[in-house]
Amino acid sequence: MTNCADAVSDRQFSQIMAATGPYEAAPHLAVAVSGGGDSLALALLAERWCRGRGGRVSALIVNHGLRPEATEEAACVGGWIGAHGIAHRILVWDGPKPISGLQAAARAARYDLMSAWCRTHGVLHLLLGHTREDQAETFLMRLEKGSGPDGLAAMSRVRALPFCRLVRPLLELPRAALRATLAAFGQAWIEDPSNNDRRFARVRIRNAIAAAGLAPSNLAKAASRYGEARVALQRQASCLVAASCDFHPAGFARFRPEVLLANDRDISLRALSRIVTAVGGAEFAPKRDRLERFHGKLTSAGAHSGTIGRCRFVGSGDSILICREERRLPEPVTAVPGEQLFWDDRFRVEFAPAGGSQIQRYLACLGRPGWAEIVGREPQLRSISIPDPVRRTLPALFDRAGVLVVPHLGYFRCTAGLTVRTRVSGFGRLSFAPRNTLSGPGFFVA
Repeated sequence: MTNCADAVSDRQFSQIMAATGPYEAAPHLAVAVSGGGDSLALALLAERWCRGRGGRVSALIVNHGLRPEATEEAACVGGWIGAHGIAHRILVWDGPKPISGLQAAARAARYDLMSAWCRTHGVLHLLLGHTREDQAETFLMRLEKGSGPDGLAAMSRVRALPFCRLVRPLLELPRAALRATLAAFGQAWIEDPSNNDRRFARVRIRNAIAAAGLAPSNLAKAASRYGEARVALQRQASCLVAASCDFHPAGFARFRPEVLLANDRDISLRALSRIVTAVGGAEFAPKRDRLERFHGKLTSAGAHSGTIGRCRFVGSGDSILICREERRLPEPVTAVPGEQLFWDDRFRVEFAPAGGSQIQRYLACLGRPGWAEIVGREPQLRSISIPDPVRRTLPALFDRAGVLVVPHLGYFRCTAGLTVRTRVSGFGRLSFAPRNTLSGPGFFVA
C-alpha cells in the first residue's frame, strides 16, 4: 500500500483487531462488502491483516435485487475484490420485498444470508464496515425515538450471534480515513444512491447532522459513554440473575422472587428481561412499559402467574417456574440426516447422519397428544422432574408411528422389546442455546 497521510496503516488496523479479538491462529474472516468505500476498505485491510497471520478473507456481497443495476454492481464489486486476491461469494435476497420498512427488512435479510453462510462454512467472525459517522447517526436516531441508556449506547463493537460474531472494527474511524485508504490502494468504490434518499430516516439524520454543524466525533463519544454505563448495569444484572435464577438444559428456569424483586428496580427489570428473553427465545426483550407492568404484578402478593415474551410464569411463594408458552410454537420440520438448524429460536439441533433406515422423520414440539402417547407406553414418565407445562413444548422426533425420541425426557421408543437408541435416535446433537443468553448479548464499547 502506498503512503497516504490519512490512510489507515497496517499497524493501526492491527491494534484495532487486537481490541476486537480473540481470533484463532490462521483466522478465516468473512467481510460484508457492499461496494461502498467503508466496506471495501475494511475488506482490503482485513485481507492484509489475515495474510500476515496465515489466514484468509471471504468477501460476502449481498444482491438485494432492489435496483435494476444491482446484479451488475455485485459482479463489478466481485471483480474488484478478486483483483486483490480475495475470494468472494454473491448472496441473493430472493422473494417478495416489503413496501414499508424496506431498509430494516433488507438489513435483516442481509444478516440472515451472511450468518447462514458463516455457519455453513465454519467461519466464526463476520466483519461489518460501520464507521464513526454511522455510530453518530445511530445515536441520534435512538435519541429521536426516546431510547433509554441502552439504546443510546448505539452499536456494540462486537455482538455474538448463534453461529458467529459480528465485529465492527471501524467504529472509531471517520469515513475520510477509509476513503484515503482506498486511494492508497488505488481502488474505486460505488456510491449507493439510497444514501441520498430522504425517504429513509438515516439519510434525514445524516443531513441534519451536517446542517446543524454537529461533530460526529462528539456524538460517537456520547454513545461510547452510554455504552460504558450499559456495561456496568449489565454486570449488576448478571450477578442478580446468577443469585436468583436456576436454569435447566430443557429450556426452563425457576427463580426466587424475593431475591430478584428486592434489588434496585432498574437492575431487577434488567434481570427479569434477561430471563424472559432467554426462556422465550425472542430476538428482542419485551417493551419496557410492558415489562414494568409485569414486574409490578410480580411484586403483588400471590400474583406470580401470567405470560410475557413467549413465556409462561407459574407458581407462588418461594419459587416461580418460567417456561415456554404454548403459543406461536414452530411448525414441524423434516429431519434431514446430517443437517443442522436453529429450532424455536432456542435449540441447536444436529440430526444424526443417515443410517440404514429410510423412514421419514420430523421435528416438532411434543404437544399434548405426544405426551399422552409416551406416558401410555411408559407410565413412569409421569414422575419425571421436568414440570408438566414444560414437557409439551420440548423438541421431539416423530415418524409415521408416532413419537420416536424425546431426549430431555430420556424417552426412546422401544421396538420388539429393545430400546434402539444408537440406531434410531435421529439426533446427533441437541442443546439449549437461545438467541439471547442469560448473561445477555454483551456490549463492547468502541
